[in-house]
Amino acid sequence: MNKKGQLIVALDVPSFEEARKLIDTLSPVVDIFKVGSQLFTACGPIAVRYIAGLGKKVFLDLKYHDIPNTVASAVVAAVALNQDVFTAANRDKQNGIFMLTVHTLGGKEMLSFAQEAAKKTAAQLGVLKPMIVGITVLTSDAKTENITETVLSRARLAKDAGLDGVVASSQEAALIRKEFGKDFIIVTPGIRPKGADVGDQKRVTTPADAIDNGSNFLVVGRPIVAAADPAKAAKEILKEMVC
Repeated sequence: MNKKGQLIVALDVPSFEEARKLIDTLSPVVDIFKVGSQLFTACGPIAVRYIAGLGKKVFLDLKYHDIPNTVASAVVAAVALNQDVFTAANRDKQNGIFMLTVHTLGGKEMLSFAQEAAKKTAAQLGVLKPMIVGITVLTSDAKTENITETVLSRARLAKDAGLDGVVASSQEAALIRKEFGKDFIIVTPGIRPKGADVGDQKRVTTPADAIDNGSNFLVVGRPIVAAADPAKAAKEILKEMVC
């Protein structure tokens, strides 16, 4: 297993059936799957339950951003879903939703409400408390002169609010790591293996560069999901992560 960073495969597909095929194909080599707004809107918690039932982990990427009480309620529902999947699958309580996203643009109060709701609900239900990471700047946003300052400011807000870490481009990961230390989680999307098409992503890096810059989790979608052989593509990316 790669001890420096972990791969998350983004199940950005329109149906549970497509997701299921990918999960079944990739489960022998992938431990964490991202369920985002497209798939969750299409099939709700079904994908989460299926992943947990296989003993795998879920990165729930719904980017909660609303008034503090509404976001807290959504987080409570997400944590409670872990009780559901643990009971249904009779699995170890370290599986299920292990990490979820909120948007730092919601402000410190909203972020704090989310973290406190997760802690309280997990303790009450006796289930895993998901790590909560804050979205800083989307990797599809073009780089501007002040983007580094913006990312660091939003990461500081997340840290002050008690979040476990942030989602940020690899291009800012090294600065975040230096500023906030080794225990602050950095999740990096916009990962493309060498020679891959960058698509609509503006700030991308290779798996090896992202690991070198301090990222803990690398989120990869299209280079794996759209590959002729997804398992082979995942293995190649895992190889790049340890080079």
